[in-house]
Amino acid sequence: MNTILVTGSCGFIGAAVVEKLAKRGDRVIGFDLRSNPAFDRLLQRHSNIVFEPGELTEWPQIVDVFLKYKPTSVVHCAAIVGVVNSLASPIATMRVNIEGSLNVLTAMRQTGAKRFVHISSEEVYGPFMAAKIDETHPCFPIKPYGISKFAVEQLARDFAREHGLTVLNLRTCWVYGPGLPRPRVPKTLIDAALDGAPLHIEAGADFTVDHVYIDDVANGICQALDAPAPKHEAYHISTGVSVTLGEIVEIVRDLIPGAQLSIGPGNYAFTKGVETVKKGALDITRAKTDFAYTPKYDIRAGLKAYVAARREERSHA
Repeated sequence: MNTILVTGSCGFIGAAVVEKLAKRGDRVIGFDLRSNPAFDRLLQRHSNIVFEPGELTEWPQIVDVFLKYKPTSVVHCAAIVGVVNSLASPIATMRVNIEGSLNVLTAMRQTGAKRFVHISSEEVYGPFMAAKIDETHPCFPIKPYGISKFAVEQLARDFAREHGLTVLNLRTCWVYGPGLPRPRVPKTLIDAALDGAPLHIEAGADFTVDHVYIDDVANGICQALDAPAPKHEAYHISTGVSVTLGEIVEIVRDLIPGAQLSIGPGNYAFTKGVETVKKGALDITRAKTDFAYTPKYDIRAGLKAYVAARREERSHA
């Protein structure tokens, strides 16, 4: 039985990975600031999950977990996530994302863990130079979140060269699905439609980005974790197809008859004064070739599954 440490285990992506690993029989060590009701339910359902509370920036807490459980691999999901959050707390973003990752990498080196799977982001690229890009696209991140993620990638590459670790930087894009915590499209659209409330987004119909369903991301992470001989250290885990926010609004309106949703033309803003940069699709050829990653959900299938999941959650609320 493999022992795998998942940092940020109670977060959106982390919890999905923990559940996938536990279901297939791995011993999973969850590490996060604190548990939550959703993660507590995972603990109740799976005897092969252990939870250890702790803070990435506290070296004694990190190294104690490594010494106690001797994980063979790490799936590193923990971070301050998102452009808006990073702008609100740039110093904390750098501390948690960079210093915290350095602590994890150092603990791996000292205790013999060999594979580091880092959940990175399309934000490392900055503005896309084409409608569809591969992993060789230049990286010019422009906000604290993307800058911190690229710094972690570089730290991990250096550790791989110096200490023999296998490092996989998995760059995903706009992940959505059950458990998405942030008030972002498409969550805001689906929740408003299910509430029967009108929602108009002032601008953003023309903004194009690759949306990927949470199940596909969790599956891709597990496939990367298992890959016997990955040829690269950076991989895209997404769909390979971009859609406009205007198209997403139309799909949600079709899936939830009577939904009072609309969106104005132009680019999308995370919040007032913070607009998105040019994005598009992430080419997933590398991941398909090296570890058979194939997403199961196109945007319509993913939104349909998300709507069903949100209805189910609300029925038990």
